[in-house]
Amino acid sequence: MALKPEHGKLQAYFNLDNGGGKIRGVYLQGNDMLRPIFEAWLVPFKDYGATTLTIRNTGSTDHVSFNSLGLPGFQFIQDPLEYFSTTHHSNMDVFDYVPKSDMMQASAILASFVYNAATRDEMLPRKPLPKPQPERRGEGGPSATAGTPNN
Repeated sequence: MALKPEHGKLQAYFNLDNGGGKIRGVYLQGNDMLRPIFEAWLVPFKDYGATTLTIRNTGSTDHVSFNSLGLPGFQFIQDPLEYFSTTHHSNMDVFDYVPKSDMMQASAILASFVYNAATRDEMLPRKPLPKPQPERRGEGGPSATAGTPNN
């Protein structure tokens, strides 16, 4: 992977994309070096129920592309309100169904994480860069054009 200078400038990407429920914590995406940092950042929100840090990865949302390039991307753990029901991503997915108190709690936590990341003296610890993947057929390079038209 050829890294551009901007790669080293991105502190983190924080994603809140699982509906309107309260934040309960953060998926560390396999980066346990962040545990003490995020634990400290969650302390002010203990009474609001945000205490969980899990080493687990979670997928199927916007932070995944950042992680696949070796950039720290995180998804917050949320209460799964209306996420897998008929509301989420339907014509009923409107502001009226968002619990105001949950959004206030989530907004404060998200703003705090962004502020803490932005004002941190050091970059957040990063996982090692992903290993290079073999080029797949049809994605450029000599193997994509070699052979017969029916390959």
